Amino acid sequence: MSFDEMYVKSVVRSLENWPEEGVVFRDITPIFKDPKALRMVSDAFIQRYIDVDITHIACIDARGFLVASIMAYQLGLPLVLVRKKGKLPGETVRQEYKLEYGTAEIEMQIDAVQAGDRVLVFDDLVATGGTLLAACTLIKKLGATVVESAAMINLPDLQGATLLEDADIPVFTLLAYEGL
Repeated sequence: MSFDEMYVKSVVRSLENWPEEGVVFRDITPIFKDPKALRMVSDAFIQRYIDVDITHIACIDARGFLVASIMAYQLGLPLVLVRKKGKLPGETVRQEYKLEYGTAEIEMQIDAVQAGDRVLVFDDLVATGGTLLAACTLIKKLGATVVESAAMINLPDLQGATLLEDADIPVFTLLAYEGL
């Protein structure tokens, strides 16, 4: 089954004025209720990375976990969890990043990746790019290489993909939605 951008876009729900006035929230959760859309999205990423020299897939809390786990299983690669502060047991490494109003932190377990590992970093969407950039920073702190960042959706008006590319992190997304 090949990727049908129009079909998948028809499944993604756009919620106006959520979580606040003037914002259009792109809700990917309907993809997980639609086996055809989920297969298309998963297969598109699997086909992209099947012959790429990556050793791990790092995924970001929480929606990034869903498709990334399918990819890791199908590609036979370890899955690395990047979570909000305080959610992972054992020794972790932390990275702060900026939010619209304030800051937040994400963590990875200290033994998740190491020098020589080549990592794909996956999230559900690229908005401002702060979370993805923080995850890439953690991976680099542990000595691994970020091969690419990937997401289902890019929101180009928020310039997150530009932020990542300016940091020499390639970005791949399946869909883009203009406007906030």
